[in-house]
Amino acid sequence: MEPFNGKRPARVSPLIIRVLEQINSERRPSRSKGNALAVAELSRLFTKQRAALGGRYLDDRDLAVAYLSYFMPVNLSKIQVLLDELPEDSLKVNEGIRFSVLDLGSGPGTGGLAVLDWLHRCHNGGASNLSVAAVDSSGAALRDAERLWGAYNRTAGISGARLRTYEANLEHALKGSLGEEIRRTGPYDLIILANSLNEMWRESSDPTADRAGLVTAALSLLSPHGTVMILEPALRETSRALHQVRDRLLQDKRCTIYSPCLHEGNCPALVNQDDWCHEERGWEAPAVIQQIDQEVGFIKDALKFSYLLLRTDGRTIAPRSPNTFRIVSELRKLKGDTRAWLCNELGRSEVGRLVRAKSAANSGWEECERGTIVRIESITRQERASLGRIPDDATVQIIRSV
Repeated sequence: MEPFNGKRPARVSPLIIRVLEQINSERRPSRSKGNALAVAELSRLFTKQRAALGGRYLDDRDLAVAYLSYFMPVNLSKIQVLLDELPEDSLKVNEGIRFSVLDLGSGPGTGGLAVLDWLHRCHNGGASNLSVAAVDSSGAALRDAERLWGAYNRTAGISGARLRTYEANLEHALKGSLGEEIRRTGPYDLIILANSLNEMWRESSDPTADRAGLVTAALSLLSPHGTVMILEPALRETSRALHQVRDRLLQDKRCTIYSPCLHEGNCPALVNQDDWCHEERGWEAPAVIQQIDQEVGFIKDALKFSYLLLRTDGRTIAPRSPNTFRIVSELRKLKGDTRAWLCNELGRSEVGRLVRAKSAANSGWEECERGTIVRIESITRQERASLGRIPDDATVQIIRSV
C-alpha cells in the first residue's frame, strides 16, 4: 500500500478534486464577492473569530462552496494521513465483510468520503464493503454529502458502498431514539469526530466533561478492535481543550491512546499555559487550492492539526518505554547544536545534540521531525539542568517516521 504520510508529501486524489468541482458547479456562490473572499471569510471564522462561528455555517451557500473547494480537500487529507497510521489488520477491508464508519459532525461527508477514497485507492474491492452513517446539524451539508457520495461512486465504478445521513443536534445525537438507531446499526470499526468536538458545548459550565461524555458514548459503539478518531484545529485553544478531554477519558479509564501519545499519564503540554501539542505533515496542494492561495495570500503547504486515536483493546502505535519518545516540536538548528522537545511517560523535555557529538550511532537524530517516534539510549543531564544531551556514544533509532 502506498503510504499517505511517508517521506513524500500527502496529496488529495485527482478523483476527489474532480468530484468536488462537479458538485460545486451545481452550487455557485450567490454573492458577487466570489469564492476567494468567501474562503478568506471562512478562514477568519475558523481561526481569529471563532466566537462568531455558528454551528450551521455550512447552511450559508457561499461558505459551503468555499468549504468544498478549499477546506474539504485539506481536512480529507488529514483524515487519510491518520487512516494510514491505523493497524492494517484492524481495518478488515480485504476479508469481504462490512467496514462500518460513524462520522459525527460530518459536514458535507468529509470523513466518509475520505475513507471511501482511501479504500478505493489502497485496498482493491474494499470500498464496496464500506457503510457510513453521517450525522450533522446542517441539512444542506448532508445533502451535499449525499451528492458527493453518489458522484464519487459513479465515477469510480463502486457498487455496494452505503451512506446513511442523520440531521441532528450533535450534542444529543447519541441519545434518545436517534441514539438507539445509531447503536442498532453498529458496532462501528471507525468513529470520526473531525473539527466538530470543539464546536460543541461552548457555553457549558464544564465543556470538558460534556465532550468527554460524548466520546465515552462513542467508545461504547466501537467494535472490539475499532478506533475513535478525533481531529481538531492546530490552535492553542482547541488543542488544549482536546488535551483536557484526553486526560478526563484516561482518568475515567474509558480507553487507551493508540496515537499520538506514548503514555496514559496527564498531558504535560497542559502544565504551561502557553504550550499545546499539534502535528504538521507535508502536503502537496492541488492546483485549485494553489490558485485560491494566490488570490487571498495563503500558503497551504502543510497539514496542521491536533488529534487522538482512541481504542479499547490496548493497542499502541509503538512499544512504550522510558527510552522511547515522540518528537513534539520542530528540530531547531542552532549554532553548533540541534534541539527538539520530546514527550513520553516521563513527561515533556528538551533534548539536544551538539555538532561535535555527532556519531554513526546517533546520526538518526538528523532524520527526526515533528511526530517522529524515536528510541534514544543514554540521554545525559547535568545537575539541575533541564536540557538533556545526546552524547557521541548514545544510540538514536527511529521507530516510526512521518
